[in-house]
Amino acid sequence: MSGSNRDGRRARNGARAGRRRGGAPDERTRTAGERRLPLRAVLLVLLLVPSVALVGLWGLATYELGNEYRVQAAQHDLKTTVGPRNAALFNALQRERRLTQEVLAAPEASRTALVGQRAATDRALRAFEPLVSADTSDGQQGLAAAISRTVRVTDRLAQERRAVDAGTVDEERAFTYYTEAIAAGTEVFAAISRGANGEVTGLSQVLFDLNGAVDMINREDAVLARGWPSGRLSDEDYDLVTDAVGTHEYLLKSRVAPNLNAEESRLYTAMTKSEEWRKRVELEERLQASDGEGVALSPARAKEWRTAADASVTRLEELIGAHSQVSDAAGAAAVRELKLYLYSVAALGLFAVVLIVLMTWRLTTLLRRRVLAVHDQARDLEQRLPQVVARLEQGENVDVDAEVPELSPAADEFGELSRALNLAGRTAVHTAVRQAEQHRGFERLLQRIARRTQLLIGLQLKKLDALERRHEDPQLLEDLFDLDHLTARLRRYEENLVILAGGQPRRRWRRPVPLLDVLRAAQGEVQDYRRIEIDVEGRPWISERAVGPLIHILAELMENATAFSKPPAPVEVKAAPVSRGVVVEMEDRGLGMEAEQYEAANALMQEPPQMDVMTRADDVRLGLYVVARLAAGLGLQVELRPSAFGGTRVIVLVPQDLVAERPRSVPDAAGDPSPKDAGTPLTPSRRHAEPRPADGADELPVRSRGQAMADVTAPAPAPAGPPAPQTGPVPLPRRTRQASLVAELRAPAPHDPPVSPAPSSAPARSGATIGAFQRQSRKNRAAGARPSAPGTDQSEPPTREDRG
Repeated sequence: MSGSNRDGRRARNGARAGRRRGGAPDERTRTAGERRLPLRAVLLVLLLVPSVALVGLWGLATYELGNEYRVQAAQHDLKTTVGPRNAALFNALQRERRLTQEVLAAPEASRTALVGQRAATDRALRAFEPLVSADTSDGQQGLAAAISRTVRVTDRLAQERRAVDAGTVDEERAFTYYTEAIAAGTEVFAAISRGANGEVTGLSQVLFDLNGAVDMINREDAVLARGWPSGRLSDEDYDLVTDAVGTHEYLLKSRVAPNLNAEESRLYTAMTKSEEWRKRVELEERLQASDGEGVALSPARAKEWRTAADASVTRLEELIGAHSQVSDAAGAAAVRELKLYLYSVAALGLFAVVLIVLMTWRLTTLLRRRVLAVHDQARDLEQRLPQVVARLEQGENVDVDAEVPELSPAADEFGELSRALNLAGRTAVHTAVRQAEQHRGFERLLQRIARRTQLLIGLQLKKLDALERRHEDPQLLEDLFDLDHLTARLRRYEENLVILAGGQPRRRWRRPVPLLDVLRAAQGEVQDYRRIEIDVEGRPWISERAVGPLIHILAELMENATAFSKPPAPVEVKAAPVSRGVVVEMEDRGLGMEAEQYEAANALMQEPPQMDVMTRADDVRLGLYVVARLAAGLGLQVELRPSAFGGTRVIVLVPQDLVAERPRSVPDAAGDPSPKDAGTPLTPSRRHAEPRPADGADELPVRSRGQAMADVTAPAPAPAGPPAPQTGPVPLPRRTRQASLVAELRAPAPHDPPVSPAPSSAPARSGATIGAFQRQSRKNRAAGARPSAPGTDQSEPPTREDRG
């Protein structure tokens, strides 16, 4: 970052020096050329008189005002038309509901009042039904739906009446139907109370609350009407009454009274202080003071309630009428004011627009050429910078002066802007070059450190080889084998660092190698290798150029499988030829991953990202990055899937072009080597065919002297012929000298006697082979120390989120 700042400062200082040396024209030069209006003056004119853009602003403002006037006028007309008709139907249904409840509760009562009220309801309904076809496109939101719902509900009114007259309906059903019809009318009140004018909407909301209070009182009256004949109320009816009382008290005291004007407040006070109002409130308080299980209702109280309820509703309707006049007057005044405002703004705006167009036409002509020049420069910089960055990512060297040359524009405001753009481009290119150099240098440093560490690891393997040949103690050899195994794993980790830093591993093979040896080599680089079971169908061979990377890929996947499955669960590795090449399937019984994690891992395998080791330092999936990069280089297909055992199943498809033909000089069956060295086997033979012991124990794999587990990762000479038959106890494991070293580190050992490794057996599960080797080794060292199981970790495996 500091280097980038220094580069930027140098570029700015150079630009200033260029101007001082005469890069910019002086005052005489400017006056001699074309006379240019300063940008400050142009901006001042555009600020005071907003040019042609004001035409659109005027048109938009005029349209919005006209649209608002049209909407408010339409809403006012609908309110004055729909409101009275809906109120008439609303009140008629309220009264018919109460009378219907009285008739159903006392069949012997007179039906004269109900018949008369039905006729009044029909007249109100006939006046309301034409509103369905009214134009409500500019009306209040939801008004059309509320009107349609009211008409649909009232279409069943005749059917409900016939059911009441026939006695086939009870009080509850009739009450529910009328309440539904009244609720539809309430929705109409709610719709017309919403408008575009805030003041009118506030007044309409008070009117809506007043109608809601009337609805609650009438609902309370209808419930009580079916209780007077029997003298009692059920628990459900009691709850309905108490809810209605609480609701209309809240509406009147909290929503209506604070929003009334002086005249309306006088009417409200007179209403609440009237004798009938107090009598109704007193009867409601007695009902609420009951125990809730039943309320005794006497005929005398029924008469008192009828008088008080009718008078209260009448006074509320008077207050509603007074407030409706105030609301309608306010709506009409708002429409008139909006109309006058619309005409005034439209006329003044048109005059201003014409004046501005005439004044700014010349100014825009002068500025057009200057703006286009700066625009072309910015467009060129926009196209040049991504190309420079792409070339830097590809490792090319970029000359900043050639890519972004310095400019000497005019000295006015547009010239300053051009110089600022040029300086920004040069600074951006300087920064990109500096960061690319730092990134490449850091990668080279990582590769150099890793290569040196690999040399030390090779020397360590050579030393271990010498120690294994020198000592015969079983326990000491066991420990040396463990150190050899750990060193081989360390070599793979160093190769990971080289790969992530952009390099390639140096292990190379000159001849094809059997796939079984490749799998065993990968197994030898895994910590808990004893749990890995290998099974190969047939005897496929791998091309020499794919041996090293494939060993690395399989070792990473095997270690991942053992790390995320709890011991002693096995990790099964199966390989077989397929129509498109050779497939290797690896399955563990561990934690597994979520579906999103599988999808992300497979996407990583399909398109490995550009790896920046500095930004990925804390990423726990570095192993998957290594696998993805190596697989992409070879053309392998790696896919992760859920396993039937709950773990993870990995499928590696080796394409046909990486599968080699078996050399002709190599025999088909294990243990029958060819006298010619046509192919270099990756792993010297570890087993010798011996008859199975009589006690049923597994046969002991025979290892030549110095053959530690780490040697499976490097080429070894092919066996020259069948070994001599073994007599007596099976010998302890041995290593081949320098077999674990890379080719560059091997040195001839003239004093070492040649040792012929045992011939390779047929493909089998190498995990079982290693187990048999351990059991037979313990039997042959009955008097010695019992070997440990290095590399086996009985601790809990990591969590599934850390996989990779």
